Amino acid sequence: MSNFLDLSSHDFKVIRELGHNRAGGRVTYLARNQVNHQLVVIKQFQFAQRNSNWSDYETIEGEIQVLRGLNHPGIPRYLGSFQTTRGCCLIQEYKHAPSLAVPRSFDPEEIKQIAVGLLNILVYLQHRIPPIIHRDIKPENILVDETINVFLVDFGLARIGDSELAVSSVAKGTIGFMAPEQLFDKALSKASDLYGLGATLICLLTGTPSTTINTLIDEDYCLNFQHRLPQVSLSWLEWLKRMVELKHKDRFPDAETALEALKPIYVIRIPEAKLSQPYLELRAKKLGEKLTKTITICNTVPDTALESRWQIAPHVSDPPHTPYFHDWIRLDTADVNGNQGLCHITIDTSKLMADQTYEREVLIHTNAEHSTQG
Repeated sequence: MSNFLDLSSHDFKVIRELGHNRAGGRVTYLARNQVNHQLVVIKQFQFAQRNSNWSDYETIEGEIQVLRGLNHPGIPRYLGSFQTTRGCCLIQEYKHAPSLAVPRSFDPEEIKQIAVGLLNILVYLQHRIPPIIHRDIKPENILVDETINVFLVDFGLARIGDSELAVSSVAKGTIGFMAPEQLFDKALSKASDLYGLGATLICLLTGTPSTTINTLIDEDYCLNFQHRLPQVSLSWLEWLKRMVELKHKDRFPDAETALEALKPIYVIRIPEAKLSQPYLELRAKKLGEKLTKTITICNTVPDTALESRWQIAPHVSDPPHTPYFHDWIRLDTADVNGNQGLCHITIDTSKLMADQTYEREVLIHTNAEHSTQG
């Protein structure tokens, strides 16, 4: 005999539990309509729970009020609700798509596709009259299927215009994904949901679970992530940084502006390391002479930054040496950052024998496609 909720009197049969918040008296089920055999999601609110209060009832009433008027392919349709002896059940269209909280691997282009999908949903919500602010955008509330179709769920904290639906004396949302103005119970704007979206994308790109987003947040509540994304284009890093600015006025003003700024951005751009010459030939005219030549390295790929590190390769005829300091070879620039750099190579011939030819290799390690050149 099944221990699932019996909803046969409402023509539904519960198949399995999808999630729960026991403390809050909320359980979500996958169920089947016994009349038309449609799969649905049923969210049960148990108001008879000891920890439940009047705001729980206001939450579901607010969610129903929001969902009833929405018609967007990225938002599962509201199908109805009904009362139970212990509370209320909300019925929504079922989407065969796991949430972003479920560990999966997306490449950066797919993550951009997810961003575009979510921004399109937010544009729709923000174009409503009055506009709708979701207030709880995080990986758990974003569903993505195998073909990267994106769905936004859980409108329990949503806010229509200036009328807050889920009334509370404390900030509601999820720490790490709440915009600072929401965290401190300040006035919200169309830029508020952008913060949660930006934080979600940063989690995806850095492989950070939503439960450990605190590892990316410093003591000033700033998200520090750029150092974790060396191959991401500078334009996208700047776009992400603007999405999670602490001050709402420093973010994009709304989803539409953020979307238009994102569309032309290349997600991954790899720099190209070009050397001024592939080899050097130095010839001393007198014994003990010091010879110096310079190699220029440059990167011509826009929106990228070249990182380079030089070293003197080991040779069987040489005593042990460090990558940068050799018995008769000196490199005065071991690391190069930026899109152009110089490396001065000096040969001290006083350590060499006359009338002899010596060949040595200098290596350069970069973040370009061909990471090591010699």
